[in-house]
Amino acid sequence: MLQQIMTAPGVIQFNEVPVPDIKDDQVLIKVMKIGVCGSDIHVFHGEHPFTSYPVTQGHEVSGEIVKIGDSVTGFQAGQKVTIQPQVVCGECYPCRHGKYNLCENLKVMGFQTTGVASHYFAVEAQKLTALPDAMSYDEGAMIEPLAVAVHAVRQAGDVSGLKIIVLGAGPIGNLVAQTAKGLGAESVMITDISDLRLQKAKECGIDYCINTKTTDIGEAILEAFGPDKADIIYDCAGNNITMGQAIRYARKGSTIILVAVFAGMATVDLAVANDHELDIKSTMMYRNEDYIDAINLTKEKKVQLIPLISKHFVFQDYLKAYQFIDANRETTMKVIIDVQK
Repeated sequence: MLQQIMTAPGVIQFNEVPVPDIKDDQVLIKVMKIGVCGSDIHVFHGEHPFTSYPVTQGHEVSGEIVKIGDSVTGFQAGQKVTIQPQVVCGECYPCRHGKYNLCENLKVMGFQTTGVASHYFAVEAQKLTALPDAMSYDEGAMIEPLAVAVHAVRQAGDVSGLKIIVLGAGPIGNLVAQTAKGLGAESVMITDISDLRLQKAKECGIDYCINTKTTDIGEAILEAFGPDKADIIYDCAGNNITMGQAIRYARKGSTIILVAVFAGMATVDLAVANDHELDIKSTMMYRNEDYIDAINLTKEKKVQLIPLISKHFVFQDYLKAYQFIDANRETTMKVIIDVQK
């Protein structure tokens, strides 16, 4: 089979390697689709602080089971699945208390361990989540980023009936906004400086789509939500401007949840955050229940994934996929790699 390997920043090659053997607790997956995310791009540019080379990438995935280990139950050949890419120790405090997404020794496939970018992939059955037969492989490959959004929204608890702002309308911001609506939020505003991304958000049913380059965000919040403003603000852009907006325009005593990863040290007005008694929280990846919710939201058509796909590339055009993203940063949402011919 072919396996993708990034040998250095910007350098991708494909090696012929044996189809992996599986252990008793593993299954062999025929990899169908792989999504490219922002963290993959950081690796491509040598900007990911926790990834070394060579590395096989890929962590947003859908596939088909082709072989099952002797001790595996609950799965069968031919079944559609996706993979939770965390590799955890199971022994640290977070792992022992059900928060394995915060494992003290966390590794992630495609970054610190071998990713799924190959024709076949052997993985422990406990990392699998079954996909509905009717779900497309494209949608299946996007369950991972949707699970990120589900986990982020759930950091605020039950959002039913709440008014929500999402700063940043990229793929994760779009999915956070859709998830909030899908989980019962009364109304959702999303902001960005890209008309294309905001148009995508409109297509996906978001109530208020505001370009902060041409519209004052404070005035937009008052017009949409009135003087009580929003109950929760999610920062899905992760920069000093958006976090500054969140702190400045949050209702006193409300909640801000940081979803995006800051590229550098933040400079924000914590004096205002303190004076307004703002609850500033963060979110990290997902757990199994978030995958289940993500699948159900998609199955129930409360979240639309297909509109976010900008382009497909065949497996051996992995490099072209990255080059396309670099050349079209403002207009690209999600790129999918078609692994099988």
